Amino acid sequence: MRVDNAIASARRREGGVGRARLAGVDDWEDWRRPGPAGLFERADVMLTLAVMAGAAAMTVLINSTGLFAPSLGEQLLWDVALTAPLLVRRRFPATVAIWVGAVFIAGQLRHIGDNLVPTITLFIALYSLGAWGRNRVVARWVRLGVIAAMFVHLGVSMARALAEPSLEFEGAAGPLDPVLAAVLYDLGVNALFFVSAYVFGNQAWESARRWHQLEVQGERLRASQAENARRAVMAERVRIARDLHDVVAHHVSVMGVQASAARRVLDSDPTVASEALRAVESTARTAIDELAGLLSVLRSEPDAPAEPSQQPGEPSQQYSSMPGLDQLPRLVDETRATGLTVTYTTYGAPKPVPEAIGLSVYRIVQEALTNTVKHAGARTAEVRLRYLDHAIEVEINDDGRGAAGPSAGAGLGLVGMRERVAVHGGELDVGPRRGGGFQVRARFPLSERTPAAVVG
Repeated sequence: MRVDNAIASARRREGGVGRARLAGVDDWEDWRRPGPAGLFERADVMLTLAVMAGAAAMTVLINSTGLFAPSLGEQLLWDVALTAPLLVRRRFPATVAIWVGAVFIAGQLRHIGDNLVPTITLFIALYSLGAWGRNRVVARWVRLGVIAAMFVHLGVSMARALAEPSLEFEGAAGPLDPVLAAVLYDLGVNALFFVSAYVFGNQAWESARRWHQLEVQGERLRASQAENARRAVMAERVRIARDLHDVVAHHVSVMGVQASAARRVLDSDPTVASEALRAVESTARTAIDELAGLLSVLRSEPDAPAEPSQQPGEPSQQYSSMPGLDQLPRLVDETRATGLTVTYTTYGAPKPVPEAIGLSVYRIVQEALTNTVKHAGARTAEVRLRYLDHAIEVEINDDGRGAAGPSAGAGLGLVGMRERVAVHGGELDVGPRRGGGFQVRARFPLSERTPAAVVG
């Protein structure tokens, strides 16, 4: 999957409303928060019921004092009208904020009893508009409009209260004029209230935007890693195919030579012809086994690029000397030249090993030692080659940093090792060693029918 397609899929799973340009340069200022999911809507039902119950309780308590003119039933209807819109506060935040603000002012003019829960409801409405308003221009100006209306209402209410002839400030002992102190107190409390609702709403929206950005970037990173891994696998498979090309070509060449020899001596020396044909049969079986293992893992890659110095359709020239088990001592010597102390030991009696397996063993040792030198910070390393009854096993150990051993880097070296082992139906173990260091161990099965091949 292409990276932009993966990100588009992630955006659809979130709600598909955002407009951030993810395929090119990200424009997160244009991001719009997706609508609420079912979990948010259930939470809003619980919140609305809780606020409504609190409003009803406060109204009953205050009206029990007998200080307010509107009937209890009317005040409960005011409570319902004020709190019920919270059910859709995330879906229609601007409408809810305007409605709650208007009902709040109307209730104050009607002198309903409770003032605490309506204030909390107004705070929730303004906060919700800041946190969930998808059109940020509308969200900003609606909140500023509601806040301005509230301050106008506050100013009118204060002017009426101060105009009451019975208003007295008995016992005032502060350094400020009592009227000025009352005005500053009301203005300060309300300013703190509205600024808090405005700022907290913006912070909630910004937090959601950043969370969405992290999710998209994480999806992009996962898609990129998956693409890199896919390309690494395909590149390694093409590399294996090219390596095995010479092995198969060798078998075909041997078959051709032996068949030609059998044809020439078929009449004059049937015994020699029979031996030649027997060699053709054995070589053909070996080639078929190796091709079967190759085709079970590799996929065709018709668009694979040619080598830089190679014309399309021309055979590769880089495999004129096929490395194998007999060149492992030379590889160890080359590694020692880097300053790393490397020992090479063989166990068991050497036996014929197919060239393809010998090549894979060589490449695994080469990759492990290279990464040990580059990443592990090791001082010593060991290469052990074991000839078992029905398998050959190679083991590379070092005393470097366990987490940065032979498979360090982007993980592509480990991918290549696994691909090479998988071609031959082998096993690969990679990981830190007990007591420190890192270990790579690969085992390749050997069939009882082994052709003449490279012997370590």
